[in-house]
Amino acid sequence: MRTAPTSVAGSGWTVRTRIVVVITVVAAVGLLAVGASVYFVERTRILAAVDTRLDAALESARALVATGDGEAAWPSSTAALEAAVTRISPDDNTGVLGVIDGAAAFIPGVPLDVDLQTAPGFVPHVVSVVQEDPLVGTYAEDGVAWRYLAAPISIQDTATPRVVFVTAYDLDAELAEIDDAARVYLIAALIVLGVIAGAAGVVAARLLRPLRRMRETAARVSERSLAERLPVQGNDDVSALAATMNDMLDRLDRALGAQRTLLSDVGHELKTPVTIVSGHLDVMDADDPADVRATRELVLDELTRMGRLVQDLTHEAALRGPSPLRLGETDMAALIEQVAVKARGIEGATVRIGAVVPASALVDSARITQALLQLAQNGVDHGGGDLVVGSRRRAETLELFVRDHGPGVGPDQRERIFDRFHRGVSGDGRGGSGLGLNIVATIAALHGGSARVQNPADGPGAEFVLSLPQSAASPSAGTDRHRALTVPPRPPLPGVPGAPNHEEQ
Repeated sequence: MRTAPTSVAGSGWTVRTRIVVVITVVAAVGLLAVGASVYFVERTRILAAVDTRLDAALESARALVATGDGEAAWPSSTAALEAAVTRISPDDNTGVLGVIDGAAAFIPGVPLDVDLQTAPGFVPHVVSVVQEDPLVGTYAEDGVAWRYLAAPISIQDTATPRVVFVTAYDLDAELAEIDDAARVYLIAALIVLGVIAGAAGVVAARLLRPLRRMRETAARVSERSLAERLPVQGNDDVSALAATMNDMLDRLDRALGAQRTLLSDVGHELKTPVTIVSGHLDVMDADDPADVRATRELVLDELTRMGRLVQDLTHEAALRGPSPLRLGETDMAALIEQVAVKARGIEGATVRIGAVVPASALVDSARITQALLQLAQNGVDHGGGDLVVGSRRRAETLELFVRDHGPGVGPDQRERIFDRFHRGVSGDGRGGSGLGLNIVATIAALHGGSARVQNPADGPGAEFVLSLPQSAASPSAGTDRHRALTVPPRPPLPGVPGAPNHEEQ
């Protein structure tokens, strides 16, 4: 009993969800990378600008100390420090302080953005780290983050306390603007990600709609109903997939149709001999030796016919397999000669070699031999057994033929004679399996050629022809001398008269 396919549509993440998640994650990573890069570049620029402004403040203080008070030099370092603290123009987010002997002594006369005395440990820190040269450092204690300049001031020829000019920038205040911009960017990025996720969901739903229809159609399709096809819309990969699926369904439909036909035909063909055997066994008189012998002969004959049918079905199934041919460059003249030798082993066959053209072809020599021997057997069964085999070139094809000298084939039979299970009546009144000539046509078609039958113009009989395309055949004289040609091995002559030699190479 067939079990219904289990639906997995509700298990796990759907394709649409995965597409939306992947697109959203990629967009988020991209936005985060761009935002972080811009933020850190701008942060580095601001910190560098703070150091540049501290260097400028140092140069201004040096110039002020060097120029003195008008025309005279500063009387003391304390006076120079007071002038530097009160005269240098402060910047935004800065504070200025004068330190004398380790204590804050001077502050600007106007309030500044940063009061350097709010951090109790700042002045002791500066006094402890500053030496004779100006120092630029960072103070990050007492809940503040300041970038400062500490420059000692000394006037020659004066004995004054140690004085230090200090100016500092509040880094948190300097970075506040970019921090605000970063917060705005994050909010905007979240909004953009939401828009991207929504758009990705809509687009993914539209793109996956044909795939959903394919799934629904595939769920409706079964071995009993292959008529439904997928709609092909647009000219993209999805439409190409739909067209490919339709082609696959067409092939499955044809294959299943051929399978049903084959099973029906086989059942019909096997039903007759089984019925015959069963009927004769039922009415056989077991006490009559003559009746038993007659029934035995009939049963063996029918079983032999069923065996030939099964063998022909096996050959046909092999031709419809995944690798029915093994192609190789073959000397066709040598192949004709070997086929003639093999055909002479068929009971009742008299085989002559007719016209043969020198040519090589890219063929499966075993399959071509099988087809020609089948035609020879057909000539014995229906054409009297006087056979001529040969080859000729016509237009763009190489033709291999087997001619008999029997009654020929009527015009109404020529189109149907290669159909599966189409039978003619042999000379002994029995029909074959009805698959032999169909196998011949299949072998010709697999080589890109065709099979046909015609009545010769120069006498009685029928001529069966295998036509191979020019691309598969080429004159032997024109082949490369260094190319190895496959010459079928010469088989041993049949040792038992009347035993047909049908083996494949």
